[in-house]
Amino acid sequence: MNTAHLSETIAAIATASGAGGIGVVRVSGSLSKAIAQSILGQCPAARHAAYLDFKDANGNLIDRGIAIFYPNPHSYTGEDVLELQAHGGTALMQILLARCIALGARQATPGEFTRRAYLNDKMDLAQAEAVADVINAATVEAARSAVRSLSGEFSQHINALLFKMIELRMFVEACLDFPEEEIDFITQGRVAEKLTTISQTLSAVFAKAKQGSLLREGINVVLVGQPNVGKSSLMNALAGEEVAIVTPIAGTTRDTIKNAIQINGVPLHIIDTAGLRETDDEVEKFGIARTFRALETAHIALLLIDSAHGITGNEKSILDHLPREIAKIWVHNKIDVSRETPKIEEIAQEVHIHLSAKTGEGLEILKNQLLKLVGYQDHAEGVFMARARHLDALLLVEAHLKMARQQISSAELVAEELRLAQEALSNITGEFTPDDLLGEIFSKFCIGK
Repeated sequence: MNTAHLSETIAAIATASGAGGIGVVRVSGSLSKAIAQSILGQCPAARHAAYLDFKDANGNLIDRGIAIFYPNPHSYTGEDVLELQAHGGTALMQILLARCIALGARQATPGEFTRRAYLNDKMDLAQAEAVADVINAATVEAARSAVRSLSGEFSQHINALLFKMIELRMFVEACLDFPEEEIDFITQGRVAEKLTTISQTLSAVFAKAKQGSLLREGINVVLVGQPNVGKSSLMNALAGEEVAIVTPIAGTTRDTIKNAIQINGVPLHIIDTAGLRETDDEVEKFGIARTFRALETAHIALLLIDSAHGITGNEKSILDHLPREIAKIWVHNKIDVSRETPKIEEIAQEVHIHLSAKTGEGLEILKNQLLKLVGYQDHAEGVFMARARHLDALLLVEAHLKMARQQISSAELVAEELRLAQEALSNITGEFTPDDLLGEIFSKFCIGK
């Protein structure tokens, strides 16, 4: 969105689609007061709820409801904002929105209200992204983390890092500007020590951001194995309900079946796949091909085997087809039949879990290992919501700080690495964010927010 569009007044239905007890039409821009005057016959007192008639162009009653006017700059967007709260009928909301548009507003694009809030310095970019994360949070923990980011906790950590980085950068560049002073910038400025301190702080921030990213994005887990090893049974056990058909007939699951569950608030996207075997059945072949496609986007592969048979040549051939970077857990299922006890062990640096999908024995061991494998820590304090772009930026900052430490004998190179690190870190809060990235971020918001 070009900043020239900020002069236009926008309007949208701010509540979810469909009928409801209450619906809200939100207006933002310089025409808000005039629109209030036309629809309500007056502009309500600032930040006071007024129960008024909403009227059409001919003076006929549209509805009666609550109207609130927020004069700039003390509003969500930093502009004049009008909120009309009426009965939440679908047709009624459209009539009220059409009235606002007829009075000079235009339909807002997705995320445009929040984008204006960002452009008008009502919030930084990390907080703006957290608005969508609060709305879309799938678990209680995710919602709490998103609220922390929205309140500015994530941004405060980033800004504290920026302050330390800028302070060190100023010292290094001052040494470059006044070489005649012959300052030993390495020892007198404790540059190496400060770089290490900044890196340690960055690592702590990254750990919390990664936790928040897991709460937001979740984990993709694919169940892989030969037919009849209990993949569908394990999926049902993890989900706590019958989401996959279980029969003794090999090849029952012919396509991928997806189901979302949560463990300690972390969303898990479980994918049950067709059993991997040689087959002449064209439908089953198609399902097996989808199994390997699902593995391409998975974080973890659960390699199921029958505990009575152990790992055979067929399981080893499956390993040859798995992506190298994917994490793996061997799951020895059906211990209720082989009369084993549930346990976890490490063999040749690979994790093996013995359980029964049928009885649930050992299921908690598997759940805990899944969280451990992705680095999730239960009861971690102060976790804030983060996105993949935030983690990428933090990793880039760490790379530049590492280069600065390696080139500590050269003030020029240290200064340049600090500049690049500062720029990468500032991308998180939006200080140096390009317009095309802003467009991508806000386009994923709902209309009216």
